[in-house]
This record gives sequence, structure tokens and C-alpha cells, in this order.
Amino acid sequence: MNIILLGPPGAGKGTQARILVDERGMIQLSTGDMLREAKDSGTEMGKKVADVMARGELVTDEIVIGLIREKLEANPTAGYIFDGFPRTLKQADALSELLEEQGQSLDKVVELRVNDDALVERITARSTCGSCGEVYNDNTKPIPADGKCSVCGGTEFKRRADDNAQALQKRLMEYYKQTSPLIGYYYAKGQHSRVDGLGEIGDVKSAIAEKLDA
Repeated sequence: MNIILLGPPGAGKGTQARILVDERGMIQLSTGDMLREAKDSGTEMGKKVADVMARGELVTDEIVIGLIREKLEANPTAGYIFDGFPRTLKQADALSELLEEQGQSLDKVVELRVNDDALVERITARSTCGSCGEVYNDNTKPIPADGKCSVCGGTEFKRRADDNAQALQKRLMEYYKQTSPLIGYYYAKGQHSRVDGLGEIGDVKSAIAEKLDA
């Protein structure tokens, strides 16, 4: 099964993707992770990525699709979670063409719907483990009292510089402008479904599982 998780920054896509990886053996394809991995890989594609990033330019859709193609070809029988891609209708068409080329298909698109004000409150309280990326929240899931990550035991935690209310509002506007058309696009294909992304992690997990297993 191949799925897309849609939702604005901080909606919990990464958290839910990790759960699906652990519980269903799926492979998470996060655009940011793929670019960082490629940049350090030394492959021809990696050199392209490193060169573009060194110039401070945006990585093209063609490069991202190329990275996804490499992943699909390396594990053709795996189920994939597309996290952070596609973000535009052009990218959605490119992904559809790639999957068809690989003899695969997109099965489900799950949107994590959130309230913007509540999302800003959630994100400004967010921090992550510097070692494994586990997400913590000052209000709902604080860093353990011993100062160690509950997953990997790491002791360094970080907050994104743009996890502040003003920057978040800008990121949200950009998300809605670029990505909202995808909701109608996948709804028309009969692939779109929606869950409440602001519930407890376990509740969101159950809601997503219900959509995937329907």
C-alpha cells in the first residue's frame, strides 16, 4: 500500500508516519530526509542535490522525483508513505506518472485536519530529540524528567528557529496556497479521506488505521 499524509506543518505527519513504519513495516519517504541523505551519498544524484543546495537554490521537482524513483526501485514490494510530497498539482501528476511507470499505484491520501490557532499553540511548544527526531511538547508530552529521550536515550533537544507564531502563520499561508488544491484533486479520484489531526496521538493513529483498512 502506498499512501500520502497531507497536513500543514506541525499537524503530526512525521509522528504518524513513524508509527506506520513501526507497526506496518512501511517506508517513510520524507523530502527533507531524502535530500539530506542524497547530499551526503556521493552518488550522481547526490552530487546534483549538493550542488543545488550549495548555491542556495530550491531543488527541482525532477530531482525529487528522481530520488523517489531510486527508493521505489530499491524496494519495489514495500509500502510507501509520502510525507511532504507532493505539495502542488504538478508534483501530484509527476508522482502519479512515476508510480504508473513503476507498476505501482497510490492507494490512500489521508489529510490531518487541524485548527490553525491550536496548531500554533502546539508547535510553539514543540521540541525534538537531536539524535532520533522524537517529538516532545511542553504541554502534552514533555521531555522526561531525567532529561533523556524515551526512545534513544539522547540528551540533546532542539527547537526549530521558525517554530514561532509569526513564522508559523507564514508557513501555514504558504501551505494552504500551494497544497489545498491537492485535496480536491485526490477527492475527485476517490482517494482522499480526513482525520482530526489534533487528537491524542493514539486516537489519530486509530483514525488513520480505520481509513487505511476501509
